[in-house]
Amino acid sequence: MYDEYMPNLRNEDQKPDKNNSSAPQGKSVDSSLMNINSLGTANIPKLDQKIHTLPIIGHIEGHTVAPPQNKTTKYEHIIPQLIAVEENPDVEGMLIILNTVGGDVEAGLAISELIHSMSKPKVTLVLGGSHSIGVPLATSGDYSFIAPTATMTLHPIRMTGLVIGVPQTFKYFSKMQDRIIDFIVRSSDINRDALFNLMNATDELANDVGSILIGEEAVEYNLIDEVGGLNNALQKLDELIKLKKQS
Repeated sequence: MYDEYMPNLRNEDQKPDKNNSSAPQGKSVDSSLMNINSLGTANIPKLDQKIHTLPIIGHIEGHTVAPPQNKTTKYEHIIPQLIAVEENPDVEGMLIILNTVGGDVEAGLAISELIHSMSKPKVTLVLGGSHSIGVPLATSGDYSFIAPTATMTLHPIRMTGLVIGVPQTFKYFSKMQDRIIDFIVRSSDINRDALFNLMNATDELANDVGSILIGEEAVEYNLIDEVGGLNNALQKLDELIKLKKQS
């Protein structure tokens, strides 16, 4: 996969000159590839790749850096992939695999909007869980699946730290909450009142407000289209790609 971007590193004929004092010391192909991967560019789709797989795992990292022990999906790593998928004529569709605890609200919603606005067919699959801001990410595709044992937690926006006790602060959080609700309603078939009630339920979570939906429950509320796994998601994506070609 790296051949397109780093052809010189993969050329077997180019041997380092041991007597050349100008040759970089302590460098190797593997370390160079690791540097590329750490920058988040290694997963940009190749030219001959028909379907691009986008995993969104762990904590959605946006404006602030998550603690080092957290598994994260970085906002700035996702954007180049989405642009490459949209612009590459050989990539026909995208499969988004989700197992996220949520994270940065602005970053998660921005990624959701970008995925939703893409012209290429895209299918989402929730494995494990897609919680909090992971909910709009799960509904951002053209069709959505959830594994039978996967969960989705819906709740209002969290307020951490000290909150200034003025009406403007609460109005800001209310507007941000409305943005999330508007997107989920626009990108799924869930009823707005039902979504609001799920997010503000007080009898589901012991120390919090909100609801947990498991597998089929998410489908019953029309939040997710269908219960299924990888094979179902790939079959649906292939179907959407064929429909797009016919249109």
